[in-house]
Amino acid sequence: MFCVYNYHENRTLTTPVTLHKCLTSIKEHAFVKSPYPVIITLEDHLTPSLQAKVAEMVTSTFGDMLYFPKPTDKDEFPSPDALKHHIILSSKPPKVKNVSKERSSMDKESSDDELEDQKSNSDEDERYIASNKCCASDRFCASERYFASERYCASEIDNVSSSTSQPLAQILGVEYEVDYNIEDEKLGQQIAPEYKHLIAIHASKPKNGTKRALTDDPGNAKRLSLSEQALERAASLYGADIVRFTQKYILRVFPKGTRVTSTNFRPLTAWMHGAQMVAFNMQGYGRSLWMMHGMFRSNGACGYVRKPEFLMDKGPNDEVFDPKATLPVKKTLKVKVYMGDGWRLDFSQTHFDAFSPPDFYTKVYMAGVSADVAKKRTKVIGDDWTPIWNEEFTFPLTVPELALLEIVVQEYDVDRDDFAGQTCLPVSELRPGIRVVPLHNKKGEKYKSVKLLMRFLFV
Repeated sequence: MFCVYNYHENRTLTTPVTLHKCLTSIKEHAFVKSPYPVIITLEDHLTPSLQAKVAEMVTSTFGDMLYFPKPTDKDEFPSPDALKHHIILSSKPPKVKNVSKERSSMDKESSDDELEDQKSNSDEDERYIASNKCCASDRFCASERYFASERYCASEIDNVSSSTSQPLAQILGVEYEVDYNIEDEKLGQQIAPEYKHLIAIHASKPKNGTKRALTDDPGNAKRLSLSEQALERAASLYGADIVRFTQKYILRVFPKGTRVTSTNFRPLTAWMHGAQMVAFNMQGYGRSLWMMHGMFRSNGACGYVRKPEFLMDKGPNDEVFDPKATLPVKKTLKVKVYMGDGWRLDFSQTHFDAFSPPDFYTKVYMAGVSADVAKKRTKVIGDDWTPIWNEEFTFPLTVPELALLEIVVQEYDVDRDDFAGQTCLPVSELRPGIRVVPLHNKKGEKYKSVKLLMRFLFV
């Protein structure tokens, strides 16, 4: 299952929200669009007393909606269908540490999370290349077989204490109170059991290198987190190991920390290696986010997209799908763009050009494995609110199951072309024939009237 998520951290230009407000909002809206389970990913740096308070807040907010992990989950997690209308927590298991030492190192641990990830992967890459020179050339993932859509928010914890402020506030970039008291000092290496028992999916980062983290760990269901750079690096060095890992465990990929303006990375590398959870900054817009919208239009837009079987299959010698392999063309998609209409109803007469009708053209992209990537465009139709193109494009596809058809209409201008609409469609869901295709704005909101008349044909 592929997963989408609203990624928020203190380094981005977004406003933090209180944990209580975040949990309440999730409860109210979690199952409005789909009954399938919702995962909440928590990144915490809490003392035992705060862990207990968060556990109380979570259980009191969600009640029977909250899924409590069972011992059998370590072997095989329940299916999305079995977890309908449930909220599931994922986080790093609380570490057994000396609290007084942890108190002084909280800031460093948080800010170094991604640096640690990069360093460990860099060290592992060097070791791996040295010993294997030939290799240098709407939601919750409840099953390794699905891609899922998920929303994530690293939230401020508010009103949980009334004592002095701790470095935790600096970690999350917010101001709130931390109850760090003598009792916690006496607890020493203890942790809050009520908090630990709520964590259904144990998260981890590759502190000893990605290659080692991708090894099988029987009887210990886990979710591994990689930054976008770590994924790209791992995919180039040992992509097959990533695919094998995602056949049994959950892989989460998140944007690099330098994306302070909430931009996004291209998700296809993660998806084609089987990563179930790909984090997105939902407050922005752009091609990456449009790809996410397209991916999750599949399966009735329920938030779950079943993985293609080839990402779950193994050969007789344990071989798995290789996204970089040269494969034969499986099918060919012909896309014909007839005409477009509706702009005069959704835009003002001077929106595109102050003194003349607009000059529209359409760009048609194919996104997927590298062999399938292509870009086409129609001619410009000048001075016409209802352009007629009648142009056909051909796209040979080696892995149509992972292909996305991106359509962008622009208005030609001497200085800079104007955006006039977009959509992204999963090729696996296209039905042959002549279709009316609604277009969306940059944020993914459907226009009332703007549409294209197109034809799709598989040969």
